[in-house]
Amino acid sequence: MGHPLTNKVVIITGASSGIGAATARALAALGCKLVLAARSVDKLDALAVELGEHALAIPADVTKSSDIVHLVERTVQHFGRVDVLFANAGIYIPGQVTEGDPDEWANLMDVNVDGVLRCVHAVLPHMIRQKSGDILVTSSISGFIDIHWEPIYSASKHAIQGFVHTLRRQVAEHNIRVGALAPGMVANELWGFTTQAEIDAKVAAHASLRSEDVANAAIFMLSQPSHVTIRDLVMLPQNQDL
Repeated sequence: MGHPLTNKVVIITGASSGIGAATARALAALGCKLVLAARSVDKLDALAVELGEHALAIPADVTKSSDIVHLVERTVQHFGRVDVLFANAGIYIPGQVTEGDPDEWANLMDVNVDGVLRCVHAVLPHMIRQKSGDILVTSSISGFIDIHWEPIYSASKHAIQGFVHTLRRQVAEHNIRVGALAPGMVANELWGFTTQAEIDAKVAAHASLRSEDVANAAIFMLSQPSHVTIRDLVMLPQNQDL
């Protein structure tokens, strides 16, 4: 008996590294048809080559509506449908508000919040037409707890949680599921980890997750029977004190 995700068409934003790339590799191993989107063209193309003929790389900036419309249209033209949107693209800014740059905060909100809204708006007509689909959004523990050293990032993830919970109820009648995947610390590029040794040390101390751990959680959420929705999945490294 095959895996329930085999042959599903999955769009992943922020696919060139971190959680996005790890999830793409895990889904490719299950026989999914992947559309990889990110701004990092070289990394994106290399990942598509690695994953083979069923992976399509489409450079896209989630802050540009035209890019997102093109991304979804190309997906439907190439694969005929969209079964899953994994809205994963995001950026991270910690620090004191008094020392921050409001223009950088505005860009974070455009990526972390508005980018998700653009992607969801573009895929919904196709999912409603086919009467099925999964929308999975990368949130954060910061969407559940007010973390004082990252107030702008926390604000963006609280916004995501509100959107996920309300969207889910709007589209349930169309057999579309919506869920948020909310990890704590993940040792990857987004949090400044650039070497395997750094990642391994942080994980060995039970102070961080791997991107692959989050990918496995995403597959768990997407693999549930159609009558089951995992609305929120919060996952933390065992020693994260939040």
